[in-house]
Amino acid sequence: MLLYAFFIGFNNSGTLVAAPISTRSLAPRAAITLAVIFEFIGPFLFGSAIAATIGQDFLNPNVIDMNVLLAMVISQITWNFVTWYFGFPSSATHALVGGLSGAAFAAAGVSAFLPGGLLHILIGLILAPPLGFIGGFVVMKVCLWLVRGATPRVNRVFQRGHYLTTAALAVSHGTNNGQQCTGVITLGLVLLGTQSAFYVPVWVIGLVAAALALGVATGGYRIIRKLGGQIYRMRPIHGFTSQGSSAAIIISTAILGTPVSTSQVISTSIMGVGAAERVRMVRWGVAGQIMTAWLVAIPVVFVFSALVYLLLSHLT
Repeated sequence: MLLYAFFIGFNNSGTLVAAPISTRSLAPRAAITLAVIFEFIGPFLFGSAIAATIGQDFLNPNVIDMNVLLAMVISQITWNFVTWYFGFPSSATHALVGGLSGAAFAAAGVSAFLPGGLLHILIGLILAPPLGFIGGFVVMKVCLWLVRGATPRVNRVFQRGHYLTTAALAVSHGTNNGQQCTGVITLGLVLLGTQSAFYVPVWVIGLVAAALALGVATGGYRIIRKLGGQIYRMRPIHGFTSQGSSAAIIISTAILGTPVSTSQVISTSIMGVGAAERVRMVRWGVAGQIMTAWLVAIPVVFVFSALVYLLLSHLT
């Protein structure tokens, strides 16, 4: 399970630091160090509402077993590795939902799902892209209005602001994805009988935080070029506004207990920021490739996870 958390951090590392590095606002080592520190802090903040949604409100623990979780982890890691290899910012949340759903369906059919929790998750996944785009668009418009008539020296303000926005984005990612991991692990503890009720132990949070931070520290650089320049040629103001709006959205949804795709929010916020300044300068073809990867994630991982579950069930 901790390997699962590690690969989430590994795959999303580039997503977190693409803006400050590509705009030369922060040196790569400084950006990664900042992201690692605040990624570790993130899972300890803002409660455990997402963990409860994933581990308690989504699936019926009475009709699933540990093979469901193992199949999800295998399919999740495989998907993250494939998308990392090709340089696409994948959605760990999409892979998590697709993996859990596929294995659970193979195990118990529709009776494995709790409708309320499933609807809660689907709403978050559907709303994440438009929220990211609108957030980036609005924040960029506000910033452009605030600096109207300013000299180029204002870029220094936005460059320094990347210290704040990179930290905030790493915290939001650690909160959102960390709670997803702790929710899955805690569900496993319940299934094993280690816990009689669903609650997230502090030691689980600590281990997940360490695994995420280690993943962020060691991987994800293929994503930096894709987000940092191929969607829109970013300057410091673009990086600052996209990171700031993304962090605000992700933290808000975490407090509400709604898991969202951080890669979706970050990527669509870059599109929104670019569109707020020059719609024609946004490379919509690259954006379309990224969105296609998101759309196929759930069905592909669903089927793969179901097959892995059937194989595991046959072997055990």
